[in-house]
Amino acid sequence: MESLLNAHATLIENAVKAAQAAGDLPAFALPAVEIKPPNRPEMGDYAYAGALAVAKAAGMKPIDIAQAIAKHIAPAPFIASVEVAPPGFVNFRLDGAWLRAQIPNIANAADTLGNLTLGKGKRAQVEFVSANPTGPLHIGRSRGAIVGDTIARLLEAAGYEVEREYYFNNAGMQMRHLGNSMRIRYLQALGLPVELPKEEGTFYQGEYLREFAQQLVAERGDSLAEAGWETFKEYAERKMFGMIRQTLERIHIEHDHFFNENSLYDDGSVNATLEALQERDLIYVAPVRESETDEVKAKSANQAPAQWFRSTRLGDTEDRVVLKSDGSPTYTLPDIAYHMNKLARGFDVLVNVLGADHYTEHQVVKYGVQALGGEASRIHVIIMQFVRLIREGREVKMSTRRGDYETLDDLIDQTSSDAVRYMLLARNANSRVDFDLDLAVKQSTDNPVYYIQYAYVRCAGILREAEARGFDASAADLAQLDDEALPFVRRVLTLGDTIAYAAQTFEPHHIAFYAHDLASAFHTLYDRLRVFGDGIDPHVAAARLRFYQAAHVSFKRVLGLMGMSTPDRM
Repeated sequence: MESLLNAHATLIENAVKAAQAAGDLPAFALPAVEIKPPNRPEMGDYAYAGALAVAKAAGMKPIDIAQAIAKHIAPAPFIASVEVAPPGFVNFRLDGAWLRAQIPNIANAADTLGNLTLGKGKRAQVEFVSANPTGPLHIGRSRGAIVGDTIARLLEAAGYEVEREYYFNNAGMQMRHLGNSMRIRYLQALGLPVELPKEEGTFYQGEYLREFAQQLVAERGDSLAEAGWETFKEYAERKMFGMIRQTLERIHIEHDHFFNENSLYDDGSVNATLEALQERDLIYVAPVRESETDEVKAKSANQAPAQWFRSTRLGDTEDRVVLKSDGSPTYTLPDIAYHMNKLARGFDVLVNVLGADHYTEHQVVKYGVQALGGEASRIHVIIMQFVRLIREGREVKMSTRRGDYETLDDLIDQTSSDAVRYMLLARNANSRVDFDLDLAVKQSTDNPVYYIQYAYVRCAGILREAEARGFDASAADLAQLDDEALPFVRRVLTLGDTIAYAAQTFEPHHIAFYAHDLASAFHTLYDRLRVFGDGIDPHVAAARLRFYQAAHVSFKRVLGLMGMSTPDRM
């Protein structure tokens, strides 16, 4: 189904060329044609305001330019009329018969409704979640999961071949901390008198490690009493990652590929990246300043100096450490290696969904990719603001290491996977989300999740009743359909435009807004467009039933794009 915005834009472009060829308009370069619904619905369905922008170049009044364009607009089956309005608008009205003719197309489109060829022949990768396997997923981490998965769904609808990737970060100091924490819990499970230190940022306090320890004792007894932290790290990592995958499945998220950070060290990529930056004179060692204390100087004398990336040469505000004095890399170095790996895999579009605490890091990584000759322009980073969990008007504090947080599993149990998905999707990633737990469980139209799904349920109920009555609408005369149903049909037909915009801007919240608007348009019609009842003409009833079949498909498709379920009853 062709985009209505594109179809109208093509009409304008062709009309300008025709008007110039006929001498009704002078030669001038036409800027990109932008079509929008007018601010006032009575002005029509779509409007073009470009005449105001080209008035100076054309040396004509905007209203005269608009009239010349309107004169040369070719007839199209979807256009009922073209009107010119001051100071220089070209307004279009869609043809009612054409809109009615789209209803069977919508009803038959099923899961392809709104699909585009925008990304045909192109590959996209979306990397999201990528949480360290040090604790269960909590609501803060979960926003990236929802945003990333929805972007992937929208890119698929736009025609891209999409791969969902989880960057399995199982290297670094945090994993040593996990192993040490797990070891202590294991010894406690054996009944040994050891305590878990309460050092912030060093040990994980979560109850889940006690559960793992009990399981490990049941499996291995006391045979690991003398084992080092590595053994416990591997066990906890495996158990934790299994929990994370199960949790993601509950919100309908599956990844196609799990990339292990350790592989970048095993295959030499991290060292090769450092060497490549050194060859380009982008790595240097900073001397110890004379102003440093004797203690710092003495410590530095016993360690290799830190190595710095000259990222300021590429536009950064300051240079960044890539190799610490203890010889361990910062996150920057393996991340540059990882992104070079992703580019080498041939993706046309790379999307990273990251938390706000990664803002600076992702910019430095792009500088590194640029320095190594990679196409950094293919990398698109979505930075998400944090989530606050609100219960009874109060914020619930969260900390993975303290074990004081609301897990995603807890939230799903208390609400639903659908509520979690919609609430975390329905705000721009640049905005903070206040997840209102009380609203998420409401069974009323105040709850946007209920409001949207209830529209689908109402359609399903009508279709069930029609089936029970043996009422067939396949041969319905859609000329009998009430005019007031047509704005809803027009709204359905803009789904492709919404998908295109959301996919191109990597802003999936637009599909959540669209879903709510579509539900609002539907609910205002429902009570007035009854299919069954005394005095309803059978021909009108058949046309309305066909309309509800199309609406049923529309809501199923939109809910599917958001990863939400389609309940037949509520």
